[in-house]
Amino acid sequence: MTAPTLPKRQLQWRKWLLTGIMVLGLIWSIGITNANLGLFFKNFSQFTVIFTEMAHVDWSYAYYTIDPMIQTLKMAIIGTLIGSAVAFPYALLVSRNIVTNKIVVGIFRFMLNIVRTIPDLMLAALFVAIVGIGPVAGIFALAIFTFGMVGKLFYEAVETIDPGPLEALKAAGAGRIEMIRFAVLPQIANYFVSFVLYAFEINVRASTVLGYMGAGGIGIYLQQALSMFRYDRVGLIVLVIFAVVLVIDYISGKAREVLL
Repeated sequence: MTAPTLPKRQLQWRKWLLTGIMVLGLIWSIGITNANLGLFFKNFSQFTVIFTEMAHVDWSYAYYTIDPMIQTLKMAIIGTLIGSAVAFPYALLVSRNIVTNKIVVGIFRFMLNIVRTIPDLMLAALFVAIVGIGPVAGIFALAIFTFGMVGKLFYEAVETIDPGPLEALKAAGAGRIEMIRFAVLPQIANYFVSFVLYAFEINVRASTVLGYMGAGGIGIYLQQALSMFRYDRVGLIVLVIFAVVLVIDYISGKAREVLL
């Protein structure tokens, strides 16, 4: 006796239409961007030349990368702390299970979405124009970037908490502050720590790129080395950044295991 087989579901015409639209969109995108993989492989030898020069690392330049790398880490730490500290109370204002007024929630969410749509490079360029070249511009850019990212992650976590404790405290006559303290914070504290550590990992990488816009850190030295075609120094800076990022990822992972 053969086992019964399930009937095959026919492919609906909507799926065929969607697939065709995606293929046409891909072809159209290739056409308007003049994407040419053949040209890429044709000039691939230039990459090998640059990579060979980067492999001959100028180790004598290592001393000069210590201070800017430390400055980059300070930028990431301060920017993450400021952005996360502001995102924590703001996320409560845009959580529907905390603030029941739809108009208030809608306004604050709209403002958060505006912040999230601004690229970090544009933020760096803006603050460089306001406060000048240096790490302060990078700190402000990273703080706003962290606020937008952590704020969204955090309010989504708040909206998924168990509503039972909230309803119990509300029935007992507790105020809004008591409800947040005893019903919300215990459920989302671990999420908040995880989100902050995740934002810090991203900011360490982002702060190296912000230096291109004059926002301080080792990114400035990387931009200078590239502009002078000193690929031996570029190779050293890339190795330093790579090593620091690996260490940060390892420490962050261990800290997440201990705290969560």
